[in-house]
Amino acid sequence: MRRTLPSTQALACFEAAARHESYTRAAQELALTQSAVSRQILALEDFLGVALFRRTRHGVALTPAGNHYARQVAQRLQALERDTLDIMAHQGHGGALSLAAVPTFATRWLIPRLPQLAALHPDIVVHIDTRTRPFLFADTGLDAALYAGTPEQVAQWPGIQAQLLLHEDVLPVCSPRLLEVAAQRGLGRAYQPVAPQALTQLPLLQQSTRPYGWRQWFEAMGIEAPHALDGPRYELFSMLAMAATHGLGVALIPPLLIEAELACGELVVACAQPLRGERAYYLVYPAPTPAPSPVLVAFSAWLGAVAAQAAMASTTRPG
Repeated sequence: MRRTLPSTQALACFEAAARHESYTRAAQELALTQSAVSRQILALEDFLGVALFRRTRHGVALTPAGNHYARQVAQRLQALERDTLDIMAHQGHGGALSLAAVPTFATRWLIPRLPQLAALHPDIVVHIDTRTRPFLFADTGLDAALYAGTPEQVAQWPGIQAQLLLHEDVLPVCSPRLLEVAAQRGLGRAYQPVAPQALTQLPLLQQSTRPYGWRQWFEAMGIEAPHALDGPRYELFSMLAMAATHGLGVALIPPLLIEAELACGELVVACAQPLRGERAYYLVYPAPTPAPSPVLVAFSAWLGAVAAQAAMASTTRPG
């Protein structure tokens, strides 16, 4: 059956003109004449039977239908261009995975481990975009997502399959110098974690997206902490880590996101009493209809194994 598809040239002209709201600037971008862009768009409007632009005193503007169509066309053209570049790059071997991810987890946990993936699967390339909220895979060119959320949030994400990777346990951490305020260390001795009560006397760093984090931690420890809600607020774990590194206070952060700072001593464990957070990290991808691609299957297996190793290491890490 013949497909109802306009030409890619007409779509490219329309997308550029829609983005600039100018035939002239679209023509400059595409190395065409303005009249050529105009003819392509007129042909597209005739094909669709819908006006996509209207004339204004300053040029052209999208109609409501044109505005909606432009968003859809831009996504499809971008996905088509990415897929074309991928197959050109791999010459039919291996493949690429387009992954959405929460930024701190991607930057601090996933990317440092990607060399392991490259050694095991040298033909797989991972492209990463930032997404923090659920979305419809059908509206994007994304193959999978690394998502941080509660089991309830994952269950409410329609049309997906979720693979649990890691629980988000949080631990109080701070700079070594700040810990000395709570407990002096002996000469030549390592920095030792302190009792939960001692943290009530130190400045606390808050996470704005989890404003009751410290209150929950102190309650779990059975400690009265009148100032549990006090302190500067930061949105991202990466911001909390930077503030804690510079001695601004104690932060509740998953150790898996500050492995580098803990390894080099920029941050130390202030109190070796973790709290199981409500959220966990998941690999999310469309429900297997059709079946997942071989690239996604290989990535999922590798990621699950790496996450299992990380979880085991965290349970055996000395407190």
